[in-house]
Amino acid sequence: MEQRRTSGASEPAVREQLRILRTGAVELITEADLTRKLAAGRPLRVKLGIDPTASDIHLGFAVVLRKLRQFQELGHVAVLIIGDFTAQVGDPSGKSATRPRLSKEEVDAYAATYVEQARRILLEDHLEIRRNSEWLGVMGIEDVLRLAARTTVARMLERDDFSRRYRDGVAISVMEFLYPLLQGWDSVMVEADVELGGTDQLFNNLMGRMLQEQEGQEGQCVLTTPLLEGLDGVNKMSKSLGNVVGIAEAPGEQYGKLLSLPDDLMPRYFTLTTGWHPDRIDEVATALASGALAPVDAKRLLARTVVDLYHGEGAGAEAEAAFDRVFRSHEVPTEMAELVVPTDPGVLRDGRIRLDRVLALAFPSAVPSNKEGRRKIEQGGVRLDGEVVEDPDLALTPGELTGRTLQLGRRNWARLA
Repeated sequence: MEQRRTSGASEPAVREQLRILRTGAVELITEADLTRKLAAGRPLRVKLGIDPTASDIHLGFAVVLRKLRQFQELGHVAVLIIGDFTAQVGDPSGKSATRPRLSKEEVDAYAATYVEQARRILLEDHLEIRRNSEWLGVMGIEDVLRLAARTTVARMLERDDFSRRYRDGVAISVMEFLYPLLQGWDSVMVEADVELGGTDQLFNNLMGRMLQEQEGQEGQCVLTTPLLEGLDGVNKMSKSLGNVVGIAEAPGEQYGKLLSLPDDLMPRYFTLTTGWHPDRIDEVATALASGALAPVDAKRLLARTVVDLYHGEGAGAEAEAAFDRVFRSHEVPTEMAELVVPTDPGVLRDGRIRLDRVLALAFPSAVPSNKEGRRKIEQGGVRLDGEVVEDPDLALTPGELTGRTLQLGRRNWARLA
C-alpha cells in the first residue's frame, strides 16, 4: 500500500491534529500512542465498523462518522467496515436481552442504505469500504474455536452489560460472547491504526487492540465519541423514541426539528454535528454564554449548517426562508408532498374515507396508524385548508378532499389530489 507523508510529522502539526481529534471525543486510548503514530508522518488506517441494522442514519449515528471525516481531512485513510456478517450475530452492547438475528436479505438491504448515506458524510478520497463477511464468512469451526481461545469468560464478564445480566440471572448466549472477538478480528484483518466507536463500543474496540497485539501487530488506538441526546433533550437519539433528525430527511424537516432543540443542548450540538474546527465551536459557545448570541439565533445557525451539510451549500438558507414564510408570515408553503386520495371501493366506506386514514397515508412517519391519526385530530393538531378539524370521525368523499391542503402540526403539509 502506498504510504503518503502527511503534515503530521512536525510537533506543532501533531498537536493541532490531536486538538481537532480530541474535540467532541470521550476517551482516547492512548494519547501517547496516537501522538507517536501521528508523528510518524504516514497516513493512519482509521477503522469504523457499522452493523447495518436499520434503514437510515440519524444525527446521533453521524457523530462518529463526522469524526472519521475529520481523520480524512487530516490526510488519513477511513476504513469503513460494513458488518454484514456481525449484523446477523447481533451486537450485545447495551442490551438487556439477546437480540433477534437478522436475515441476510435484511442486512443487505440495510447495508445498501447505510453506504449511500455514509457517503454523504465521508470523502471519496482516502476511503475503503469493506464487508466483514469477506473474512468472517469463510471461517470454519476450527477457526472459530481458535479465536474463542484468545480470551476468557472472566474477561468477557468485565463488560458492564454482561456482568449486569449475569448478576440479574438474564440469559447470555455464547454467540454474544463471540461478538467482541469477531469485531476485534476485523481490526486484525484491516490492520487498523485507530478504531472509532461510541462509548458503548469501548470493550469491543479494546478487544481488537488485544487481538492485534497477539497477532504481532501494533495495537490500535481507540477513540470513542459520546451518544447524542435527541430532540427531547433527555434520551439518546433513537428512531424508536421518535426524537431523531435523519440525515436523509428533507431540508425543511431537518430545519424545523432543530429549531425545537432545548437551549442548553446548543454547545453540544455544535460540537458533535457540524464538523467545525474547535476555534469556531469555541467562538459560538463563548457568544452563547455571554449572551452575545441568543439561543434562537444559535438554533437557526445550527439548523442552516446541518441542512447545508446534507443537502448542499445554500439549502439551509432556503429552508430557513421557507420556514419563515410559513411560521412567521403564516403562508402556505410553495412546495409540499402530494397525496392522491384513494378511490378504491375497498378503501372507501359508503363512498367516503375517514380523515384519520388520510393522515396515515399522507404522513406515515408521523402517523403510523389510523388510531394515531384520530389522536392527532383529538389534540387539535390537524387542519384542512387552514381550519382546525374538530371531529375525529370526519369522513369525506374523494371529491370533497381533492384540491385541499392537509396540515399536521407545524411542519407536515400535503396537497390532496
